[in-house]
Amino acid sequence: MIQFIAEDVILPIFHINNTNRWIKKIAADYCKKVGKITFIFCSDKRILEINNQFLNHDYYTDIITFDYSNDNVISGDIFISVDTVKSNAEYFKVNFDAEIQRIIIHGILHLCGQEDHTPELRKEMTRKENLALQKTDIQTI
Repeated sequence: MIQFIAEDVILPIFHINNTNRWIKKIAADYCKKVGKITFIFCSDKRILEINNQFLNHDYYTDIITFDYSNDNVISGDIFISVDTVKSNAEYFKVNFDAEIQRIIIHGILHLCGQEDHTPELRKEMTRKENLALQKTDIQTI
């Protein structure tokens, strides 16, 4: 079960059924099944609170993934700062919809066991995000 909720922002507009199918397809590429995944869209203020409280980090970020996966079933809570996604879209000169899809799949890749805590792993994560983005028609998400 995949849920999309908004905490202190307006929920971004995208096609939920297509996004759910896409997420399941990418998880299957990593031999995973989808369990309970909740995407929580929030503000920079909220993501900073979460970063401080749970990770002892004092900075903004676009995504925080709490992984509750078990064996080959991925589950978790994925917090996404809509504010930072907007800023990143402007910085990278892409539209907001494309950036939100990249961040959604970034969280799914984390649940599938992919890491990005070194420059080499970040480069590999970006490559995997790009592969996943090619497997969907961004216009229908």
